[in-house]
Amino acid sequence: MPIAKNHFIPFKASIDAYTLPEHFTFPFYYQPHPLCLLAAQELQELQEHLKTQQAWQHNFDTTDDQTNAIGKMFGVLLVQNKHNKIGYLAAFSGKLAGQNHLPKFVPPVFDMLSKDSFFLTQQIEINKINKQLEELEKNPQILVLESFLQSEIDASEKQQTRHREKIIESRKRRKAQRATAKIALNVDDLLKLKERLGQESIQEKLHLRDLSIYWSQRIQQAEDNLKQLTNEITYLKNQRKELSATLQKQLFDQYQFLNIKGKLKSLRDIFQETTQITPPAGAGECATPKLLHYAFAHNFQPLAMAEFWWGASPKSKIRKHQNFYPACQGKCQPILEHMLEGISMDDNPLLTNPAQGKSIDIIYQDEVMLVINKPTEFLSVPGKNIEDSVYLRIKQSFPKAMGPLIIHRLDMATSGLMVIALSKEAHKELQKQFIKRTVKKRYVALLAGLIKEDSGTIDLPLRVDLDDRPRQLVCYEHGRHARTEWQVIERKNNQTKIYFHPITGRTHQLRVHSAHIKGLNTPIVGDDLYGNKSTRLHLHAETLELKHPITKELMHFQIDAQF
Repeated sequence: MPIAKNHFIPFKASIDAYTLPEHFTFPFYYQPHPLCLLAAQELQELQEHLKTQQAWQHNFDTTDDQTNAIGKMFGVLLVQNKHNKIGYLAAFSGKLAGQNHLPKFVPPVFDMLSKDSFFLTQQIEINKINKQLEELEKNPQILVLESFLQSEIDASEKQQTRHREKIIESRKRRKAQRATAKIALNVDDLLKLKERLGQESIQEKLHLRDLSIYWSQRIQQAEDNLKQLTNEITYLKNQRKELSATLQKQLFDQYQFLNIKGKLKSLRDIFQETTQITPPAGAGECATPKLLHYAFAHNFQPLAMAEFWWGASPKSKIRKHQNFYPACQGKCQPILEHMLEGISMDDNPLLTNPAQGKSIDIIYQDEVMLVINKPTEFLSVPGKNIEDSVYLRIKQSFPKAMGPLIIHRLDMATSGLMVIALSKEAHKELQKQFIKRTVKKRYVALLAGLIKEDSGTIDLPLRVDLDDRPRQLVCYEHGRHARTEWQVIERKNNQTKIYFHPITGRTHQLRVHSAHIKGLNTPIVGDDLYGNKSTRLHLHAETLELKHPITKELMHFQIDAQF
């Protein structure tokens, strides 16, 4: 199938009833413009065609049922051409069916898969080295010699440890002999005894030295024998590392991004100005940079953007079929900062204080602690851009309070009960209860779908998404243990009201455990990170049970959710 030279796609139906956006989309937090929704809908109709066409194959499997299915992020860019006609451009992130060029979709900023690409030539060299390494590492003698080397190291440590223990025991014995001899022996015999005992000590130390030399020689010989087989492997690995680093730098220089002023900037130059310095893997391959670069290169005026996920959910990140998502922070933020320079853009809502005009309800107070009902959209502690928070408000209201104040946190979007310490002693005692997990907490949430089971436990380890903070993802290799017990309260209007009992307290734990495919696979209503934005996140810390830090009295608090 021939690839269209002009990727401008006019809308199928009239858009006269639509109002054009006043400013370009703030790409890291947005509600899709109605025309972007229409463009996405048209593109999604094309996706249905993709299932049946034969030019290329990709298993999207929108049902999440097949283990080999791979979803994909797509993007649409609302643009105006030089004839003032409104249409849109479409792109996919990364590659699709192993290809960079497909009909209807804009090309990559740099095509590393082109026939004359240095990438393919150098990749062939790296693949040759990989095959050589694979064959060399199959040599069974390597495993034999590695095992022998380890046995020599173990035997060396065992013998030398045993002799050191003998030296310690002998030292104790000699000390006792000297003490007894001072009383029982005359001066001459005492001197002779001390000389003999001294010689014993010297001989034992010399023997330890000889053991060390003996085993060092044996271990060195074992290492030399192993190196005869592994030197070539080490050389090839270093060669591969150097080739990969050179190739990576070449790629970084080839990815050149335009902005509306016609200024080009390479991926390497863009990230040199960040704390990351080195671009992360896949930087520049996301949909939005592709779309903007194509638009600037072809004199289209960008008006709005939107990205959505199509297909099966990934195993780690939370991506739902047909849901819209912002551009990622780690890979895209530095690139888009350059590309959107000079474009009139929507205000960054993340810089607006959502707590302005809100107050904190104190439901319990004494000399050493408070229990408050935190409103939704209210930071627990000062953030990167916004200082207003529970901490700041309590500090202002209780200027004589000592210590860190905050013992545990609730997400900004989560409402409900928090306990605050007003003294260092109370903070220490309350913190112990949280560390030992003796504090009982219950959350209530409204999920955007029906849960079949009545109760259960979710065990999914979590860590921060390094490319897209503050989002969390499931990671069995580096994630921290996270456990949640849950119980259905009621099912109504295609939604499920549920109790959550978090056993651990990881960042976004309940939100991820709700939305992830291996959790409840249903996001909390209003979750703008892992689901769909609404009037608020329907998650509330409803009950809190703990012991008073001073009196040790068991205390129970409950504030019902207001949703």
